[in-house]
Amino acid sequence: MENIANVLKAEDLKKRIIFVALALAVYRLGASIPIPGINAEALRHLFENNKMGVLNFLDMFSGGALGRFSIFSLGVMPYINASIIMSLVQGAHVFPMLDRLQKEGESGRKKITQITRFFTLFLAAFQAFGLTLALKNMPVPGGVPVVINPDAAFYFTTVLSLTTGTVFIMWLGEQITERGIGNGISLIIFAGIVDRAPKAVMDLLRLVQLEEISIITALLIIAVVVFIIAVTVWVQTAQRKIPVQYAQRMVGRKMYGGVSTFLPLKVDQSGVIAVIFAVSLIGLPYTFATFRPDSVLAKKVMEFMNHSSLLYQTLYVGLIIFFCYFYNSVSINPKDLAENMKKWGGFVPGIRPGEPTAQYIEGVLNRITLGGALFVSAIAVLPDYLRAKLNVPFYFGGTSLLIVVGVALDTMAQMEAHLLMRNYEGFSKNSRIKGRWFNVGQ
Repeated sequence: MENIANVLKAEDLKKRIIFVALALAVYRLGASIPIPGINAEALRHLFENNKMGVLNFLDMFSGGALGRFSIFSLGVMPYINASIIMSLVQGAHVFPMLDRLQKEGESGRKKITQITRFFTLFLAAFQAFGLTLALKNMPVPGGVPVVINPDAAFYFTTVLSLTTGTVFIMWLGEQITERGIGNGISLIIFAGIVDRAPKAVMDLLRLVQLEEISIITALLIIAVVVFIIAVTVWVQTAQRKIPVQYAQRMVGRKMYGGVSTFLPLKVDQSGVIAVIFAVSLIGLPYTFATFRPDSVLAKKVMEFMNHSSLLYQTLYVGLIIFFCYFYNSVSINPKDLAENMKKWGGFVPGIRPGEPTAQYIEGVLNRITLGGALFVSAIAVLPDYLRAKLNVPFYFGGTSLLIVVGVALDTMAQMEAHLLMRNYEGFSKNSRIKGRWFNVGQ
């Protein structure tokens, strides 16, 4: 209660939290506004028959908007896909123009952001058209069409509404990041996932009442959920501390240095970024397949997108591991760390300053990243195992769990930073919450 009171005392922090709450309320309102011309009953049957497929998975990321085919059905996926492609292009140095913009500082960053926005607009229109075609051509039990009247006016209205909805969500996420607390895009995804939690709890209670699941099984499911959440929090806040010793040096008449500290490297440095990127990229083949759903290739893609497919799980795990390493390569530069340590008289005990220190840091980073990536991958594929073995009635764990825990930790870390800046206690008196962004700059 004291910590909550401190939040309310900080006027600027209180305004930021209220702004985030209002922005997320606007997002949830938009997610419930359906696009006209859709048979709601046929759409519901379509998603019920695709519980283990990609449609239900994407519906989770859109916060249920796709299941209602609302104006926010595409969610933030086009923006994330555009960001992934731009990051890969910049990392591969394909276009010299982007390399020049990267070196221009803040002005160059703004131009790259503007290019990403236009690219998002293009991808949103492309995916909106593909999704509209898919709904028209997808088979529904009973033969009732999802689209009531698939004429040119319906296509134009739907593509325009979905594209505009994605652009609005992108703008809303940027406003949350700038004027609120936490990363706006991550919080929007977080809000959509958490929105499904009450229904999941009610479904579990209903199955217990109907005696389809015993009380012992329900308690076992709850125990597994609590344990996995605890382990996920522990891994996402875990650090490998490299000891650093600073030699004494004389500056004027004062002696500086001679202290021991450490360089913190997070085990799961990428947090939810790697998972979100992997989900976005693995959904691209489905988008292309929707243009010709009756073709042999499209049917193979639809079959592959089943979560129980071994090929799908293998590719999903491979993408998560790749993006964990990719994010680390972008966010942490061992050579810069080693040069800064050398500049200020710091060294790792037993390691020579300069290039050997950079190689040592890079080796440690690669090892702990592999451990963190394997853990994230294991959690990501957990829901299918739980649903098969324990008959869990809701989509628990995996991507949703990693995103909820990661975003919650990052947001709380930023709130704690605001409190500490105003000389208030943090959320924990004996320790500090280690969000992903909180340690990147250390």
